Amino acid sequence: MQNVIDLTIAFVQDRLKFAEAGHDWWHIQRVWNNTKLILQTEKADPLVCELAALLHDIADSKFHNGDETIGPRVAGEFLESIGVNQEVIEHVKQIILNMSFKASLGDVNFHSKELEIVQDADRLDAIGAIGIARAFNFGGHKNREMYNPDIKPRTNLTKEEYKNSSVPTINHFYEKLLLLKDKMNTQTAKRIAEKRHKFMEDFLQQFYDEWNGIA
Repeated sequence: MQNVIDLTIAFVQDRLKFAEAGHDWWHIQRVWNNTKLILQTEKADPLVCELAALLHDIADSKFHNGDETIGPRVAGEFLESIGVNQEVIEHVKQIILNMSFKASLGDVNFHSKELEIVQDADRLDAIGAIGIARAFNFGGHKNREMYNPDIKPRTNLTKEEYKNSSVPTINHFYEKLLLLKDKMNTQTAKRIAEKRHKFMEDFLQQFYDEWNGIA
């Protein structure tokens, strides 16, 4: 297992060396670490979980014209090239295809404990202090406004509405980030999410106070 993990790390580090900072190797490493943390209290296949965590953003659809098949395909081709069992490969591909927030807004026809764990690990990295930093980094990468009080947040978006959204970064908190706490699958992730969710709420209050000139 360790040789497969080491080869996968090297592949991901090379593939993502020029990636946007919210979806780079360091994001992958944090999700991988979160996955291993959750695995301490959840029973699941560690190889499937760790490979899915390491490969989940190998070709994120938002950077590939919305193509949601490219990530699983690239991951599958790599794992085949290093001789990973086909059953493991298919499981990893299904996790990558179905774990994202936008995927959860559509029809999801696959479920496994491993999916729950890696999904939680990824969602934890989208909230709290790092989640805030990633949101504004991506907003800057897309040249979006930080905040515009004339553009009100929307909730209950469809998958297509979410994919096509280009609203100010603050709105993204209401479209996604503040929703994640209640979408966690595992007890470990639920516990961690509580603190990170509160941090985001405090940040937003401070942001609005500063925006409106409130001491």
